[in-house]
Amino acid sequence: MLPIPLLPDLRVRQRDYLLQIARAMTQDLDLDSLLAQILKTSVDLLAGQVGLIALRSPESGWRVQVSQNMPPAFLRSLEPMLARIPGDQDPEKDELPEINRLLNEFTYAASMGQLSGVGLPLVTRQKVVGVIFVFRTYSTVFSGNDRVLLSSFANQAAIAVQNAQLVANITREKQRLDALLGAVADGVLILKPNLAIERANDAFCRLMEINEKSIVGLPHQQVVEWEKQPQGTKLEDAVENGWPLTPHATLYVEGDLHRGKDVAPLPTGVTYAPLMTPEGVLLNIIASVRDISKFRQADELKSTFVSIVSHELKTPVALIKGYVSTLRREDATWDRQIVSESLQVIEEEADRLSGLTENLLDASRLQAGGIALKRSEVSLPVLAERMAKRFRTQTTAHQIVVDFPEKFPVIVADEGRLEQLLSNLIGNAIKYAPDGEVKIRGQMRKNMVIVSVSDQGPGISTEDLPHVFDRFYRARDMARHTKGAGLGLYLAKSIVEAHGGRIWVESGAEKGAQMYFSLPIGE
Repeated sequence: MLPIPLLPDLRVRQRDYLLQIARAMTQDLDLDSLLAQILKTSVDLLAGQVGLIALRSPESGWRVQVSQNMPPAFLRSLEPMLARIPGDQDPEKDELPEINRLLNEFTYAASMGQLSGVGLPLVTRQKVVGVIFVFRTYSTVFSGNDRVLLSSFANQAAIAVQNAQLVANITREKQRLDALLGAVADGVLILKPNLAIERANDAFCRLMEINEKSIVGLPHQQVVEWEKQPQGTKLEDAVENGWPLTPHATLYVEGDLHRGKDVAPLPTGVTYAPLMTPEGVLLNIIASVRDISKFRQADELKSTFVSIVSHELKTPVALIKGYVSTLRREDATWDRQIVSESLQVIEEEADRLSGLTENLLDASRLQAGGIALKRSEVSLPVLAERMAKRFRTQTTAHQIVVDFPEKFPVIVADEGRLEQLLSNLIGNAIKYAPDGEVKIRGQMRKNMVIVSVSDQGPGISTEDLPHVFDRFYRARDMARHTKGAGLGLYLAKSIVEAHGGRIWVESGAEKGAQMYFSLPIGE
């Protein structure tokens, strides 16, 4: 059969189609709309009725990307066939012939011999990106010149598809970068090689209380402005001295960042990392900005802890050592009463040491994972009376009163921990109120009980109220006159919360302090 050349007017149309595809390559880089245009042009060019474009992905293999006039049932049957083509073969030598064979056989069977197929492989830079397949009601043998024109069209279409895929990949990477920068809790700055701000993430803008648009293009030192000389070398000084010399050379600076006249400086640690080409050309500098306020607070807390514990340990140890040294003197004889009083002081100071040690251990256990409770039935009125009786022997300046209503419900709780809780609250009331009444009261609610411990002391100042349950915190006015490590209320809060309850404090002028806690009754 002699080759049937394309008609002259069809060749003119084909050249027009080539121009359309060339324009689409620069104007429309949306992959799906570009493929739809290429497919429509291909169906018109090859005088077909139905067509599809299948693309090849190294990850997911072959799949139909767009189709024209194709019944949904036909597509549903075709997809599994394409998915079965092995993706580890030579695409041009093995996969394309297999696709052509499958499509032709499937088309012939589905149309009962009424349709035939023409496949145009999409190959660019020796890489198979897909295939255009057009179904027609007649078969045609193309001339050599026609094949050159069709090949040119397919090559142009392949380049257009690859360009659109590259743009889609770049868009996905940008979206991924946006999502990554948005999810990072630390502030991130991307700097140009000249140290101008190219981009800032939301976290940085929140830390600095600024808008990204207002800083893009500004010099780095105008945005990252230190209140005073920071620890470490400033970025500008490091760059002047040749930083970065290697692709993995990081720079760390720590200090207080200036955030404007009406905003407090921010304790910050900034890590700078270069982004360089394999040839050593600097592309960007990535700055990671971290709020280190809590680290500073932790350092202050550690210093406070060392100071308080040193002081609290020093006093009983000194007393114990002094009394023991006195009693051991060989040049003196002590009567029984002096020995007994000395031993009592030693015992009391040893108890103080034991209590402080136990509180410190409890604080460590809380940090490690909470308090383990040994629950049983507990009568709070009985427990409160027992604790009051114990404390009445320790003070003559206070009247300790227990007031619980009749038929007060028994709760399910850890009796040992509740004893520790009441001991801390009653002990604080006696410690901070020089005299007067200390009242332990109970109230009943539907599913809970409320217990309060009140005193008639000076109360708690307004500025101290939010912090009384903090670890190692001590009221400023009282810390100079009373002993303690600042752990009692912290442990009390932890015990209550471990039981599923809540603790709070009320204080006002001339009515002392009232500590309240609620506990569920339990089953």
